[in-house]
Amino acid sequence: MCGINGIFSKTKIEAIDQRLTKMNEAIRHRGPDAGGIFSEKERTGLGHRRLSIIDTREQANQPMFSHSGRWVIVFNGEIYNFQEIKKQLHYPFQTASDTEVILAAVEENGIDWFLQQANGMFAIALFDRSRSELFLIRDRMGIKPLYFSFDGTTFVFSSEIKGLLNSGLIDAIFNDQAVDEYLANRYIRSPYTFFKSIYQVEPGTFLRLNNDLQIKKTTYWDLPSEFNTQTVFDEKALLHRFDEAITRAIRYRLIADVPLGTYLSGGVDSSLITAITARYKQEAVNTYTIGFPELNEFDYSEIVAKKYHTIHHKIIFRIHDYLSRWEQLITFKDAPLGVPNEIPLAFMSEKLKEKITVVLSGEGADELMGGYGRIFRSPFDYTHHPTKTDFYDYFISQYDYVPRHMRDTLLTTPSDYRKEFDEKIREEFKNKANEENVFRFFHRYHVKGLLQRVDTTTMQTAVEARVPFLDHQLIEFTYREIPYALKLHWKNKEAREKAKAQTADAYSEKLDIPKYLLRQTARKYLPPEIIDRKKVGFPVPLTQWFSELEQLARELLPQADWLKNDALNELIEKSKNESRAGQILWMFINIEIFRKNYFRKSWKW
Repeated sequence: MCGINGIFSKTKIEAIDQRLTKMNEAIRHRGPDAGGIFSEKERTGLGHRRLSIIDTREQANQPMFSHSGRWVIVFNGEIYNFQEIKKQLHYPFQTASDTEVILAAVEENGIDWFLQQANGMFAIALFDRSRSELFLIRDRMGIKPLYFSFDGTTFVFSSEIKGLLNSGLIDAIFNDQAVDEYLANRYIRSPYTFFKSIYQVEPGTFLRLNNDLQIKKTTYWDLPSEFNTQTVFDEKALLHRFDEAITRAIRYRLIADVPLGTYLSGGVDSSLITAITARYKQEAVNTYTIGFPELNEFDYSEIVAKKYHTIHHKIIFRIHDYLSRWEQLITFKDAPLGVPNEIPLAFMSEKLKEKITVVLSGEGADELMGGYGRIFRSPFDYTHHPTKTDFYDYFISQYDYVPRHMRDTLLTTPSDYRKEFDEKIREEFKNKANEENVFRFFHRYHVKGLLQRVDTTTMQTAVEARVPFLDHQLIEFTYREIPYALKLHWKNKEAREKAKAQTADAYSEKLDIPKYLLRQTARKYLPPEIIDRKKVGFPVPLTQWFSELEQLARELLPQADWLKNDALNELIEKSKNESRAGQILWMFINIEIFRKNYFRKSWKW
């Protein structure tokens, strides 16, 4: 895991090496082990900061050149099956790194071939010196971040927005269209960001820039076109195949030349990862959980830790720790935080760095198997409680975090992104069953916000997080082979009939079993009290801290020109009446803390 930077311009860039060095220094936290730059003709430059995971020797540092000298690479991430790819190549390897396997694969067989083969998480920049062409590649699910800015003459890219800003070639201009988007989704959907003229390379795509800086975008992967809705199937056989697929995804992510551990919240997802990891690691696994004195799940994580004899670390987090670290984490993320638990997760990453460098995390399990019962059952509720709206409007009213009516009442900012994505997703929803649409929505959009959280909280302290439930082959397998009825499973026919008179708020996890096949798989590894308990998430007691949040809001939000005049008191009162009161107020405060850190100075030099 690392950080990458680069500049590609039609004209000569003054002090290009100095700019690349400053970009590298800005993201040093991502890769404290080594750094390097490459530049050519004062028009092209690549920068890299390294966190050594595989082949930790100096000769595996980057930028790295292909044997012929044609290709130069900077790469952030891991190619888990690099050894398998390596066996198909005829190349004079000088290292044991996955980076060199990428170079060899591209040199021998081309970028398309490599991408068809690769299983991993990655943000890759490849420069073809013979043709003066730059390629930027982002992994299928968007696990690794990659940002860029292009003014028509100069193209700048980085793993983090602060890398772009420290090039001195770009200024920070607040994108007011992102406010409505953030409050709805808790992050900004690609290709946009909170900065005008700064964009994300979209997951599953690569950009090709020729010598004249003409840009061509290619989509090399998307979710499978199939979605299994069979009602007749062999559950036992599918259970065995699903277990094999999950185990394979986890085992791939155990490849490392440095110490590795797992998050262990005590929920079924992290517990299953821990159990399988413990079975395949010879040494005891370091496991980590964090909670608040007034709110935690320590008892459940302890059950799993004892069963698998892990070296278990319980971390207590308090309100003064939370408030003191809030602003700092925003400056690592280059954006308002999306969920309150980002701060304790970042603190936990600092603690686990004392023992390990790689951690496995459970993000993606809910998206894979329908774990958010209330929202994944929205097609069923919509069918049995008809409204005058279409399904998309019904679904999005359930999904948006801060309700649309509240945003419309309080904000001065435009809602162009809302209109754009409404139109795009309505089109995606056409001609497919609503049950399928919800799964696709969560994989295309929702999980990307979780991945931003994972990257920020771990990489700010040079820890690599791996997410086995987002293995693309596992996703393809579940879409094609696992029937919908084994993802969201009614307890019996009577339960399904009873649910028709209710909504999922009332019946989810009482009359049905979300993530059914995953839970059945877990029975091979975990005790019932872990598998059968109701989903909790990672609780942060914001509602109990409402008075502290209100005080912060009254200090910061009077300066917020994106809020309507005299909206502050209304916001506080509306927040009190919403079930998510604490988090809604927390999100508004986040925006203003973020703005004061980025938009009150000039970044150009």
